Amino acid sequence: MPAEATGSPSTVLVTGASSGIGEALAHCFARDGHRLVLVARRASRLRALAESLRNEHGTYVDVVPTDLARRGAAATLAAMLRRRRRAIDVLVNNAGVLGLGAFVGSSAAQRHRMIDLNVSGLTDMLAAFVPAMVRRGHGRVLNVASIAAFVPVPSLAVYAASKAYVLSLTESLAEELRDTGVTITGLCPGITATAMFTRAIRDNARVAEL
Repeated sequence: MPAEATGSPSTVLVTGASSGIGEALAHCFARDGHRLVLVARRASRLRALAESLRNEHGTYVDVVPTDLARRGAAATLAAMLRRRRRAIDVLVNNAGVLGLGAFVGSSAAQRHRMIDLNVSGLTDMLAAFVPAMVRRGHGRVLNVASIAAFVPVPSLAVYAASKAYVLSLTESLAEELRDTGVTITGLCPGITATAMFTRAIRDNARVAEL
């Protein structure tokens, strides 16, 4: 929503903002005049994006390098933003990781990384930011799921299951948040030319056949 339509610019927090869909959404919000808080692990990429957004759109951009797969990271982020008096009006939960391959033979580290970021990290972000939105009586949440949320996907079993969780949680919370002034929406893109997809092809050429 353009800032002019709301009467004042909103503050939008975008996770996984250093590339791909998160970066594209950051440009969309900046173009519409909103203030931005960009979150991802790669500090250098975030700083470069922030500079680009400031130069192109003249918008305020705050950069907070954070690994949301770490337990407690979302709560720490929310506490830091409260100290800075940054009220988040729009939360975009885009951070995620993909792993391809048969479940048997996959590493525990790979499986845990997907669950810790795609499921636990996203859930913790909602718990950290949605209650304040409800108290204020307004807010918007966009959870980035996937077309894989709708069906089981062999060789992407854990990833697809994690996105099914995101979609189910989003639909449940949409009903719970009815009449609070806070809306929550699920985005389910198909295969998209992002760095995550490129890395998956590099690791396993079968991804290109999906």
